[in-house]
Amino acid sequence: GGLGEIGKNITVLEYGDDIVIIDCGMGFPEDEMLGIDIVIPDITYLVNNKEKIRGIVITHGHEDHIGSIPYLLRKLDVPIYGTRFSIGLIEKKLLEHQVKTPQLHNVSHGDRVELGCFSVHFIRSNHSIPDASCLAITTPIGVVFHTGDFKIDYTPVGGLPIDLQTIAEYGKKGVLLAMSDSTNVESPGSSMSEGSLTNNFTDIFKKAKKRIVVATFASNVYRIQQIVDAAKIFKRKIVISGRSMVNVVQVATDLGYLTISPELIINVNDINKYKDKELVVISTGSQGEPMAALSRMAASDHRKIELKEGDTVIISASAIPGNEKTINKVINQLYEKNVEVVYDKMQDIHVSGHAKQEDLKLMLTLLQPKFFIPVHGERRH
Repeated sequence: GGLGEIGKNITVLEYGDDIVIIDCGMGFPEDEMLGIDIVIPDITYLVNNKEKIRGIVITHGHEDHIGSIPYLLRKLDVPIYGTRFSIGLIEKKLLEHQVKTPQLHNVSHGDRVELGCFSVHFIRSNHSIPDASCLAITTPIGVVFHTGDFKIDYTPVGGLPIDLQTIAEYGKKGVLLAMSDSTNVESPGSSMSEGSLTNNFTDIFKKAKKRIVVATFASNVYRIQQIVDAAKIFKRKIVISGRSMVNVVQVATDLGYLTISPELIINVNDINKYKDKELVVISTGSQGEPMAALSRMAASDHRKIELKEGDTVIISASAIPGNEKTINKVINQLYEKNVEVVYDKMQDIHVSGHAKQEDLKLMLTLLQPKFFIPVHGERRH
């Protein structure tokens, strides 16, 4: 998975009697897949060769990279290695699926994990989720470098910039194969920094007269932190809406990746105790998912929140390819309610978590690989 398609990412490296798995994600169904909720990779080969598997290494905690782990673990008992936030999300997911927790191992950037004949080096990266990693995997025949999903952000909202020095050192030593994120290869220039959005959120909050609803990816903890910071400046209480949003905020707060004063958060049941100008809702549904919180609000189907004229809705995300119709439907429903709608075509309230052309050129220049496979993209990428 993850080659020639967006999603369902899983890569298997095999040498002799050893196998290491990189990520195990889910994909979204095609339009014609009626009645299908998610798509998981075909793991038949892994089941047939389970005695060779030395472990799963995780680049980061997005659903298209960890979403199929519960299904794989029902058939395979293998150790999983990842950074703290990735492992925290996996633990939460396994609990929801009532899957017996396997051997979960927290690693830090800079750590090496020995898995059979493979030595896996976790290298600090930047993406739209904390603790993202590039993986330098030393094999008996050379180094395989997997970028994971990445961007080059010199001023990240949380954490440190990508470790270009270590990446360059691998390039000098020699890289046999580079597997690099190709999602934004059609986009010229460099990806904007997450920190560039701060002033735009401040301006929107300053102008809003009534309630503010911000829909974004639940896993984009740095975006959520900026919304929280704006809410604090303008003395607004925060309501978290949507199951995945509640889960991620809890994990991120518990592990110290998200800083929220407890008095800022209120229960959705208490929303009517506050004036409209004192509230901001952080919700799921930035992709127009029918059952997500924002879609329910747009359709007047949310059990606790009814949007009113003058409310401001910010959709802080760009459309994943294939989701344009559902997002446009939600935006139109919001306009029918006389709600102020702000989305990426109107104002800069989203930046991509994926490298654009100049970032991709820099990565390949540093690595100087003998062979190259673009990953995380469709055939056109």
